[in-house]
Amino acid sequence: MSDLPSSPRPDPRPSVSGVATLDLHHLGTPGAICSYLLETPEPTLVDPGPATTLEALLEGVRGTGLDPTDLRHLLLTHVHLDHAGAAGHLAQMLPKLAVHVHEDGAPHMADPERLVASTRRTFGEEHDRFWGEVVPVPRNQLRGWRPGETSPVPGIRPLHTPGHIDHHLAWEAEDLGVLFTGDSLGILLHLEGPSHPATPPPSVNLAAWEETLTQTLAPVEVDAFGAAHFGFHPDLHGRRRQLLDRLRGLAQRVRQAMGKGPEAEEEDARAFQAESVALHVPVLGETRARKYFSTFSARKDWEGMRFHLARL
Repeated sequence: MSDLPSSPRPDPRPSVSGVATLDLHHLGTPGAICSYLLETPEPTLVDPGPATTLEALLEGVRGTGLDPTDLRHLLLTHVHLDHAGAAGHLAQMLPKLAVHVHEDGAPHMADPERLVASTRRTFGEEHDRFWGEVVPVPRNQLRGWRPGETSPVPGIRPLHTPGHIDHHLAWEAEDLGVLFTGDSLGILLHLEGPSHPATPPPSVNLAAWEETLTQTLAPVEVDAFGAAHFGFHPDLHGRRRQLLDRLRGLAQRVRQAMGKGPEAEEEDARAFQAESVALHVPVLGETRARKYFSTFSARKDWEGMRFHLARL
């Protein structure tokens, strides 16, 4: 019998008036992936999650008192399927829905074939169980945003935040005092838990991520920020600095392992997986920590950092 905590620690999150956090219960796990609904005059979703949680998303929208047909805007932080996999389904259901994404991500939403092929290489046989079927967003509903352009949605400011992937955006709802950060501030599964670097292959860019954390996000002042994994957090700048330290630490250990050869790499990748679970057990409980990192593998984050460093 394990002596590790079996129950999660209480996790009191800040609330943001006018924004509902929709827990998508991915693979039956609470607190893994969320979407955000801005209950504004033009109701807006941020990151709808994967196609496998579409019904949970629609139920969450209805639970706020809105009907999905009321939705007018869908803001995507980036096109990875845990964030944007349901976008095509939503857009095809809701022809009045405008889908906003960085211009470099828009082609993958209009024709997701290459995106799905890349994701299959990462997740293998588990791909369909994790993410489901991905369908195109109709081109007439896509709105590709280019850095330097004005905001496509009144009251919401897009910020180009590359690092996790080059076309990553954060969306600042200025009137609400909140920033939706996608994966740009990493994985934050508990208010008291550690920041985990989300660095899966093949698109991590450490130098760009450092610029995002030290320059782009440094002057932003908000009451809270919302991560896709998971929920609202109050300390933008503390978390920004913490993730920077974790990214640098991961890069350093991966470099050291690369210098010792394949056996050392394999050993350190396994160790990083185990350490990531162990760091989260005290706040999530053993069952939830293991389940989350069996889906969003920390080993794959190690491999993504190695892939990036090997290209430099």
